[in-house]
Amino acid sequence: MDFSRVQSLVETHGTPTLFLSENRLCESYRRLKTALPGVALYYAVKSNAAIEFVSILKKEGAHFDVCSNGEIDIIRQAGISPDICLNTHPIHRDSDIRYAIDFGIKLFVIDNENEIPKFLPYLDKAEILIRLSIQNPNCLVNLSHKFGVAPELAFDLMRKTADAGLLVKGICFHCGSQNQNALKYLEALEYCRDICRKAALRHIPIDIIDIGGGFPIDYLTPVQPIEEFCAPINDYLDRYFSRYRIIAEPGRVLSGPAMTLATRVIGKSLRSGVWWYYLDEGVYGSFSGKIYDHADYPMFLSRPGQRYDSVLAGPTCDSIDVPYEHVALPQLDIGDLLVFESMGAYTSASASTFNGFTKAKIIVVE
Repeated sequence: MDFSRVQSLVETHGTPTLFLSENRLCESYRRLKTALPGVALYYAVKSNAAIEFVSILKKEGAHFDVCSNGEIDIIRQAGISPDICLNTHPIHRDSDIRYAIDFGIKLFVIDNENEIPKFLPYLDKAEILIRLSIQNPNCLVNLSHKFGVAPELAFDLMRKTADAGLLVKGICFHCGSQNQNALKYLEALEYCRDICRKAALRHIPIDIIDIGGGFPIDYLTPVQPIEEFCAPINDYLDRYFSRYRIIAEPGRVLSGPAMTLATRVIGKSLRSGVWWYYLDEGVYGSFSGKIYDHADYPMFLSRPGQRYDSVLAGPTCDSIDVPYEHVALPQLDIGDLLVFESMGAYTSASASTFNGFTKAKIIVVE
């Protein structure tokens, strides 16, 4: 977003403010839809559960991936049909299953046999995907560290689930968040091919392959354009999975580029020869992704001049609230505006009101 445009918006809305570009969000959705033709895109609500995101993507025809009762409440509030939703949390409480089923969701995920008995009371209402563990230590967040069954054990879990009387619909996996290696999807799909062959021999009629999310976006360095990134995945799907229903769970790739943060310097102090600048936003707020998501965001400011080793600190009274250390900045004044891009994913979603500071407001702009 143009810096002068943000300055103009700040005059009306103040800081800290997250400006959600409807055009950017729609463009990201359409580009991914074009890059993966025939793949149903289930927006991962956890990446940013703001009703504004959900409502815009609803108009685009997106489907929705939810993981909790609270996320179900959000999509219900947005008037979204349960027919276009799935629940991807692999670990369930009975109350969670009932809440989702009462809403109308049918498709659930499991990754271990201890989940099977939980679904036995809902034999005629629940459909199951088996989640694979795809280890990827080189991505931003390895989402198979906590969830997923080892691929060599996946068919055994599928067989036990089907033998218990549950309807097994397919396989799902997640290659890790901000994954820049498209070959990881092919690795996972190779495992899926083997499991599909075994399922066919056992007459388990699976028909869904869920390739998860993890598609990368630009932060401080550009990544491969989404069309190029998805090309080998799309080719592999066309070659080996044309008879299956393919779905994906994009989160960051949709929400990330759509939001811009505007924050101001509210204080400054020279500490041991280093300028500390205190912002009206910090790691307990929209910069929570610095801790939980390990992300760095492109920063822009209008003040020119020689740059010095500096620190950007947040507004709370906690010493951990320091979004940036050893950052080269010109000497700033109280009131100066700083703008951060790619602030849509895992930022406001994990922000809090710690120390009594309110979350940054979200303003939708064209």
